[in-house]
Amino acid sequence: MLTIIEPAREIPVVAECDVCVVGGSCTGVFAAVRAARLGARVVIIEKQNAFGGVATSGLVNVWHSMYNTTGTERIIAGLTQEVIDRLAVRDAVDGVSRTNPSVGCRFNSEELKIELDELVTENRIRPFLHTHYCAPHCEGRNVRAVIVENKSGRAAISAKVFVDATGDGDIAAHLGLPHTLDDHLQPPTVCAKIRHLHVAGFDLKALVREHREEFGLVEDYGWSGPIPDLPEISMCAETHVFNTNAADADQLTAAEMEGRRQIRALVDMIRKYGPQGKTAAVVDLCSYMGIRETRRFEAEYRLTEQDVLTGREFDDAIAYGSYRVDVHHTTKGGFVFRYLDGTQLDMDFDGTRKSRWRDPVENDPTYYQIPYRTMVTHSVDNLILAGRMISTDKGAFGAVRVMVNLNQVGEAGGVAAALAADADKALVDIDPAQLRRTLADGGSAVAPD
Repeated sequence: MLTIIEPAREIPVVAECDVCVVGGSCTGVFAAVRAARLGARVVIIEKQNAFGGVATSGLVNVWHSMYNTTGTERIIAGLTQEVIDRLAVRDAVDGVSRTNPSVGCRFNSEELKIELDELVTENRIRPFLHTHYCAPHCEGRNVRAVIVENKSGRAAISAKVFVDATGDGDIAAHLGLPHTLDDHLQPPTVCAKIRHLHVAGFDLKALVREHREEFGLVEDYGWSGPIPDLPEISMCAETHVFNTNAADADQLTAAEMEGRRQIRALVDMIRKYGPQGKTAAVVDLCSYMGIRETRRFEAEYRLTEQDVLTGREFDDAIAYGSYRVDVHHTTKGGFVFRYLDGTQLDMDFDGTRKSRWRDPVENDPTYYQIPYRTMVTHSVDNLILAGRMISTDKGAFGAVRVMVNLNQVGEAGGVAAALAADADKALVDIDPAQLRRTLADGGSAVAPD
């Protein structure tokens, strides 16, 4: 491979802070807000033009249930609930369901962008939008700064503690931390807003089965749903881009373009053969495709599918979830759903099949826990993982990767970072009891010890 040598140069430090959050998804914003509310000086870096990640730039406007599987106990609160309450003032969120396993609430992604702007501003967090993280600058076991690039050029941001909320674990990867990147990854999806995707009596999946080959679509199976207060427009996530490693630049580029082609093909099919005809139209395309799986890093503990499905309890639990294990097929779209009550659904292009992954038991767990140890490692003192890259096996990942779970992981990351910065401690040395108490004091549904 041809290489060039970049001359050495001095890089200005444009910000110094206690906590630097790299990645401005809801996970990252919630980390930044919780750290700032504890008095930390916080910077947040985001490559897009808005905060929110998959929930905004990706157009995925669904958060899953904040209750246990029976709807009898709230297990998620904190900033997720605060944002829902704020969106409700603007009729930008629908009613919250306690028991729907697929949808806790739907929201307007564009309103969420503005709400996250306001959260960042209100909490005096210094934002860097349109800013790309490039590399870490390290001294010993600590990250001292991150190098970034934006319209103003190349610069550095120094901090006491860093939160890796990049999704793919870019900082951790650049540090050489051990991770898993499977050969067969859950495929990503390019989402869109489509006018008249659904009309009365229209079976979209049947239409795709009959005409997909004419429009260059493979056998696939996805989902779509409404947007609050926009009755003619649906959020569409009906296709996948198979055989994609979205942590690879070339594959990510190809996948974004193929996903957009799929959306056009789907709408062309509806316009030609659907009863809605020419009224079907693409209203918006995501500026950031929905990436389900890339790197999963090693940390002090690896959460397993067995831990999730049996509801194992941890003394350092920082998040709770009730969303099922959800693993997307690598071909033909569709999913395998494993529920805490022992049932299983296989759904794909060929239909739905019901079974059990275990025999019935007297008392089913109704939620699971995510321990703090999945986010930290002795390999680096001042970097915490916050997002889908935390330490899990493939099955556990299928459950914890969804946004309502990662929102909580972000809050825990921000609180831990603030505590570590204030006490000048390594993140692995943060007292889990103190972390849980501080989370609870800030509104999280984590019961203090």
